[in-house]
Amino acid sequence: MEAVIERLLDSDDPSVRLRARLEILREPGDSSRVKDLREQVRRSARVNLLLSERRNGVLQCHPYAKWYGAHWVLATLADLGYPRRDRSLIPLSEQVYDWLFSRGHMEYSTRHEVFAGPYIKIRGLARAHASMEGNAVYYLHALGLDDERTGELADRLLDWQWPDGGWNCDKRTQAHTSSFTESLLPLRGLALHAAVRGGAYRESAKRGAEYFLERKLFRRKRDGQIISERFTKLHYPCYWHYDILFGLKVMKEAGFIKDERCVDALSLLNSKRLEDGGFPAEEAYYQTFRSAKSRRSLVGWGGVNQKRMNEFVTCDALGVLAAADL
Repeated sequence: MEAVIERLLDSDDPSVRLRARLEILREPGDSSRVKDLREQVRRSARVNLLLSERRNGVLQCHPYAKWYGAHWVLATLADLGYPRRDRSLIPLSEQVYDWLFSRGHMEYSTRHEVFAGPYIKIRGLARAHASMEGNAVYYLHALGLDDERTGELADRLLDWQWPDGGWNCDKRTQAHTSSFTESLLPLRGLALHAAVRGGAYRESAKRGAEYFLERKLFRRKRDGQIISERFTKLHYPCYWHYDILFGLKVMKEAGFIKDERCVDALSLLNSKRLEDGGFPAEEAYYQTFRSAKSRRSLVGWGGVNQKRMNEFVTCDALGVLAAADL
């Protein structure tokens, strides 16, 4: 364990060094060393590449363009530990706000149903792409770019939550259970919003966490079978996708990592530890070549190799295990 942590602390990437100190060693976030590392993240080659396509402060593409639009770039900066309240990011956050409050977005899911706000209701259940709003609430708070509009996005999540605690965009009439992939980012955003506002947001986050915990983060509630084999593979970044590590990471952030129903997922995660103490990236959701029309990443994330440690996956995994006292 000590050897792999030393490797992370010696990484060429300041975001890896920062996250190792914050998430694994659990150093105070206001220490001078952590503040210095955040500034190194701001100036890093990785961040410069992520922001390299800005023109006059904004990106010349739709905010949701995978994975190089403003929505995804801001989410990535938040995960890397980029400093809060950087005014140079305001044009990007305004791009996101303009999109999420635009008529086009509000009607995105209402093309063949009665207009009822930024979603449709079928059999009394809201069908909305809540992961969009949930992710935005998360990174706007994390980056210190939040304002009253962030609260309006969080309110949408309250309105769209299903009785089982999750969210779903499935327009099929027979759909009656929330979606893992549509529910994790709303939970993540609400957990952070609840830390500021409390009240109904905290209760909503608790219900969202319960949806995952009842299923032990990757198993069907009715029979205990694995919901999807892809959920058991390790990725970084996950973007809007779900896997056990991302699920556990959000449980940590929301304060539920020590719930006994996380044990199954924690055990599965721990079983993937390599001989050197690190963890691999088993699959990837991004492509690094610039000609890619979708899922294009301007930076690499350590690649996929089931026998070699991936620094970003290892930071997440060891951070989760440390929070669970394992």
